[in-house]
Amino acid sequence: MLPQRRKTRVVKVGNIYIGSNHPVSIQSMTNTDTRDCQATLKQISSLEKAGCEIVRIAIPDMEAANNIENIVKKSKIPVIADIHFDHKLALTAINSGIHGIRINPGNIGSADKVKSVAESAAAAGISIRVGANSGSLSKKFQHKVTDNNTNTDKAIKLANALVDSAMEQCELLEKYGFKDIKVSLKASDTLTTVAAYRKFSKIADYPLHIGVTEAGTQFQSTVKSSIGIGSLLIDGIGDTIRVSVTGTPESEIKIAKAILENSGHLHPCPEIISCPTCGRTEINLIEMVEKTETLINSLKAEGKKFKPSKIAVMGCAVNGPGEAKDADIGIAGAGKSSFILFRSGKTIGVYTADKAFQKFEEEIKKLLL
Repeated sequence: MLPQRRKTRVVKVGNIYIGSNHPVSIQSMTNTDTRDCQATLKQISSLEKAGCEIVRIAIPDMEAANNIENIVKKSKIPVIADIHFDHKLALTAINSGIHGIRINPGNIGSADKVKSVAESAAAAGISIRVGANSGSLSKKFQHKVTDNNTNTDKAIKLANALVDSAMEQCELLEKYGFKDIKVSLKASDTLTTVAAYRKFSKIADYPLHIGVTEAGTQFQSTVKSSIGIGSLLIDGIGDTIRVSVTGTPESEIKIAKAILENSGHLHPCPEIISCPTCGRTEINLIEMVEKTETLINSLKAEGKKFKPSKIAVMGCAVNGPGEAKDADIGIAGAGKSSFILFRSGKTIGVYTADKAFQKFEEEIKKLLL
């Protein structure tokens, strides 16, 4: 059952609407040098094919900012400029047709500079993300977090500081008449991140970009992001997500999709289930699951689409037609050299190892639209 979404104002990034009942969108960020236009566009294209819906690019200097117009024109998905310290970079990005900008509370400069960015963004009709981050809190808010607390106390204090920092920046933008705001409150600690978003969601109606920042390599990020992003989504909190991975940005998309699927926001199509193996398993189940995933991914890469369906790859007959009887099609080990194929809990054939996957593939393709 889809979680009851938190009601928010709605903002737009390119052709993507964010907030309230609009689908939770998937974001990532390029790790190419934005001054290298071709490399950046190549990675954006790769991310788009992987399922990324919004992409962010770093704008470290004016040379990078001067590439924005060409990148935006050639990108198939909306592009957000990541701006720090220099409000002139934000102004250049807006004038170059960027679909949205991200600023860090307090580091864009004086109130007058924030005012100029807000007015320029409003005139262009684009949104601003206020991205509060535990690693870059201003001194004004750092004093609220001390090191002599328990881990739980420190997490709560840091969460409160993130909320206060983000709210101050939002109020300043609102002061200048700018309302198309979305907010993120990220920490590398999952408990802090969740606490910050839960508190903020109770006091403001801005749509939320959620994620755990600096989450580490793929394994660590998968765990942290699944707990942090997943628990918030189940609470109905979160309107767009980014999984942070030390690695290729394409890997972020795969994890993000899985989180959305398992939190009820995206229907897996098809859903692949497999058992963890036990002493009854006499086949190479891992190889069979990997072959199945490769087949599904290759069919999708060809543009094929599946009916809503469940595919089971199980180690033995107990976990096969029995426990996986709700699968539309499944395969299970039946000793060392044979496999059972089953549909909706009923056996439809028993095959030797060399024929089993061929038959299984034929059945899987029947699930294509």
